[in-house]
Amino acid sequence: MESKRVIIINGPNLNLTGIREESIYGNETFEEYYKTELIKIAEDKKIKLDYFQSNHEGDIVDKLHSCINEKDYIIINPGALTHYSYSIHDAIKACKIPTIEVHMSNIFSREEWRKKSVISSASIGIISGFDLLSYKLALLYISLK
Repeated sequence: MESKRVIIINGPNLNLTGIREESIYGNETFEEYYKTELIKIAEDKKIKLDYFQSNHEGDIVDKLHSCINEKDYIIINPGALTHYSYSIHDAIKACKIPTIEVHMSNIFSREEWRKKSVISSASIGIISGFDLLSYKLALLYISLK
């Protein structure tokens, strides 16, 4: 069986996970979790996993474009771009790669402006509210496909 090729794309401020609003996002960095948990799951499930983070919308759009013919699935946490980035929405649609939107916090139980995602309609599903475990749940879903 050929390995599934997956990329995790994180948007603005997610590089500060572990030090930013710890009551919401916890105190473990994404990079620590990626190395200690996500890489292990990917190896166990025969998934070739890559990771990209940017605080710049255009860089995320460029990364999505570069996934065409290179990735089988995308896991994306667009951060605050979730709520207004039609360019990321359009890039996901254009790529035609199954994309799972993830959020560490439950965006539907937070501020009113966070409850709307312009990314969801371009995604095959959304996982929200399970801290860093949201990423693992997305990987487990992909492993079952």
